[in-house]
Amino acid sequence: MGIIKSSFSFIVGTTFGVYVAQNYNVPNVRKLFNTGLLIAKHIEENYRKPKKRDDDD
Repeated sequence: MGIIKSSFSFIVGTTFGVYVAQNYNVPNVRKLFNTGLLIAKHIEENYRKPKKRDDDD
C-alpha cells in the first residue's frame, strides 16, 4: 500500500506539470538561472576589491 500511495502523488504531480507546461506560458527556469548567474559574475568582477601587490623588491 505504501508504494501505491507514494506513486499516486508523483503521477498526479507529473500529469499536472505536463498539463500546465502545454497550456500555459511557463518560463524556462534553466535560462533564467543562467542569466542570473551571468549577471552575478559581472557584478562580482566589477565590484571586487583589487588584489594587494607585494612589492618587496
